[in-house]
Amino acid sequence: MKIFHLGKLSFRAGILLLLVSSVFSKPRSPNIVFILVDDLAWTDLGCYGHPWHETPHIDQLAEEGMRFTQAYSPAPICSSARASILTGKTTARLGFEFVVKAEAGEQLIEPSPPMKSPPFTLSLALEETTVAERLSEVGYRTAYFGKWHLNPHYNGVYNGWSPTEGPGQQGFQIAEEDFGTHPYSRRELAPVEEQGVFYKDGLTENAIHFLEEGHQSPFFLMVSHFYVHTPIRSPYLWLRKKYSTILPKDIPHREKRIEYAIFVETLDHYAGQLLDALADEGLSEHTLVVFMSDNGGHPEYVSNKPLRGSKWHLYEGGIRVPMIVKWPDKVSEGLINETAVIGYDLYPTFVEASGAEPEKQLDGVSLIPFFDPSSESRERPLYWHFPYYHPEGGKFGRALERIGIDDFAVSQTRPQSAIRLGDYKIIFFEEDQRIELYDLEKDVSEQHDLSQRFPGKVQELSRNLIGYLQSVNARRAIPSH
Repeated sequence: MKIFHLGKLSFRAGILLLLVSSVFSKPRSPNIVFILVDDLAWTDLGCYGHPWHETPHIDQLAEEGMRFTQAYSPAPICSSARASILTGKTTARLGFEFVVKAEAGEQLIEPSPPMKSPPFTLSLALEETTVAERLSEVGYRTAYFGKWHLNPHYNGVYNGWSPTEGPGQQGFQIAEEDFGTHPYSRRELAPVEEQGVFYKDGLTENAIHFLEEGHQSPFFLMVSHFYVHTPIRSPYLWLRKKYSTILPKDIPHREKRIEYAIFVETLDHYAGQLLDALADEGLSEHTLVVFMSDNGGHPEYVSNKPLRGSKWHLYEGGIRVPMIVKWPDKVSEGLINETAVIGYDLYPTFVEASGAEPEKQLDGVSLIPFFDPSSESRERPLYWHFPYYHPEGGKFGRALERIGIDDFAVSQTRPQSAIRLGDYKIIFFEEDQRIELYDLEKDVSEQHDLSQRFPGKVQELSRNLIGYLQSVNARRAIPSH
């Protein structure tokens, strides 16, 4: 150990000076920007191989960071997925497995099903600790803009924030409600013919203003887009003209796919504005950015091909989603990561990035070790729990009984749970205790049920799944009679 002579300074004062110096030389915790989008399918982006969607800004984010190819939402539906992401807990542990409703009530299904689902959970409990609350405790400034959907629709407004259960009560110090340019805003937007012109998006503008404020401490900014959720309706005639030229003439459901392509590029534009603002403010180099979708694509607008199923299903089309991470000097550019990860991993990831102590009794694990391409992948179970029927009632008309690939129709989901461990995944159907087994490495489309060929693997995974559900007192569908 080297000893420095401090001249006329006393020994005690010298030690104090060294301590103060070490404090001020400690690297500041990174800013964190989390962009959560709604209903974006696994293959919807150019960087994930879509043949005609143009998403240059998000593609650039992938080029500058790491793209996960086996990332999952914690749920096949938005509210429960968002609750899980914010708390680092599975939907089974939270007892929050479905979408928020305007009021309490039993699930309506026609005709009467053999199983009775649990009552709806109406909001994320205030007793739960969110990642925003945890980061606030360690000095982060926290802000939220966009879709919340974790409280009953407030004051007659679909997706309206509650003044007692909204983001401001869940750890976000700054929270401004704005529906942006999405049709949920109920704004009538005049048609736009001039190429390259988009309307200003309120929630994106709010987020940019937050970035422009100047920050003496690290911040956690969550931007939660309504895009590309239905209703899918756009004023951009120049984009319609563009995609009318790009899309194959003989493709099925062509008009819907054109409208959807416009929505995807609109999302990309607003995401690009936010990322550009981050760079313009000189914040990019010290910011961890995560982009992901809250569940799979909508079956009436999206081809989730090659994945089976769509939003509302525990087949891959409902839960496998795009996820991109950029963190300069921590994540090398242009990496592709095939590790199986899930949305409830983000809470411990953000906490570790902040330098705070890790939480106990979280289901997720920090992804930071996976950012190193030389690190070994670790096998661990990923869990899903959906004890409901969907669609409920007659909202979507008659649903298909079979869940297929690229069928562009709503299919009937029944109470089910799933686990993935390594390359194997089982889906457990509560009604008849049936189990399907798939090897995702060889069969990403889940077309070959291996349950009869590998009963030992079925037994292993089902024991793990049921044991987990019991350990967290998961709410399960029960016989109706």
